[in-house]
Amino acid sequence: MGDDVKTKVSSRIPGFHRKPLEERRDLVAERLADELQAHLASGDVLPLEVADRMSENVIAIHGLPLSVATNFRVCGRDVLVPMSVEEPSVVAAASNAARMVRLGGGFDGDADASIMTAQVQLDGVPETERVAERVAGARDGLIAAANQSIPRMVARGGGCRDVDARVLDAASGLVVLHFYVDVGDAMGANVVDTVAEAVAPAVAELLGGEVGLRILSNLPLRRTVRVTCRVSEEAIGGAELAAAIERASRFAEADPFRAVTHNKGIMNGVDAVALALGQDWRSIEAGAHAFAALGDGYKPLATWRHAAGHLEGRLEMPLAVATVGGSTGVHPGVRAAFAILGVTDARELALVMASAGLASNLAALRALAGEGIQKGHMRLHARKAELPSIRRRAHDR
Repeated sequence: MGDDVKTKVSSRIPGFHRKPLEERRDLVAERLADELQAHLASGDVLPLEVADRMSENVIAIHGLPLSVATNFRVCGRDVLVPMSVEEPSVVAAASNAARMVRLGGGFDGDADASIMTAQVQLDGVPETERVAERVAGARDGLIAAANQSIPRMVARGGGCRDVDARVLDAASGLVVLHFYVDVGDAMGANVVDTVAEAVAPAVAELLGGEVGLRILSNLPLRRTVRVTCRVSEEAIGGAELAAAIERASRFAEADPFRAVTHNKGIMNGVDAVALALGQDWRSIEAGAHAFAALGDGYKPLATWRHAAGHLEGRLEMPLAVATVGGSTGVHPGVRAAFAILGVTDARELALVMASAGLASNLAALRALAGEGIQKGHMRLHARKAELPSIRRRAHDR
């Protein structure tokens, strides 16, 4: 979607959730190509012949709702955020939190370049004390060998940027080399796996030892995203509630049992967007929780502080996402979701997804620190109870 179209999109649609399903769809779909409008109107999840090529042993289609979260403003731009999730209240909570954040200017942040990490394992390496020196001396040649294996990525402006080594166990000679590869707007798994396998013989010749695994790491520390927001006391529900949210944040910072549930609330938003947009949500989950566990114990990915009449939130996490490759150009629902969102590259997508995570976290903490999580959640849960009668009516027809 071009910038001229982007500027005309508003994510603030009052009463959107109260409109009939068809009207909600039409409000969003009017900005899509005719083909994608027809796909959304049909209610079809995915053509079976496409599904059969996307996975193995396919027998049917298993669907999830495709929703949009409203009110999001990310880095000065309004976006309607596609979400696919089975759990009630996730979309409503994120939209409501985004409305509060919007009053303070929206979400802001920055994302690193799309640097993925390829690992090459060596066992039985002699003279491990000299590994760092040897790798540094051969750095240019190793990078050149890596780039020779991915000429198309290099031609698109990507490629290997750096290499380093870690000695994991000097006694057994266990060493791992990390090759850092810019994968552009791709998630990059296939690219970095290609690099790892291509450079392994040169690495073994340089350091000795026996080659082990050659594969990406799903902890891409050089591909992190940082998002912040500011919410006034008035928007959040008062100074007392804002202070209670900070106390809840500090609880998560002190206790891993609370931190993991705190982070699960963040991933409610991140994963819902990932599913709607055909991202590798398993990789995203693994990287997020590994990042939270770095250093001194398991910690929250987002923190909140109350000061000077407002609440400030900050989230940081690794986020390997893609606007090209995978199912982004194959699955019609994913294509429609991308058209609705209108991002232009992987870094912009990472910022939106992280914002959805921070909004989901704010909504959860506000509910927990106030009336409790169950009241609104169970009200939306109760809608499922209507489904048996709906199915019966459909069958009677």
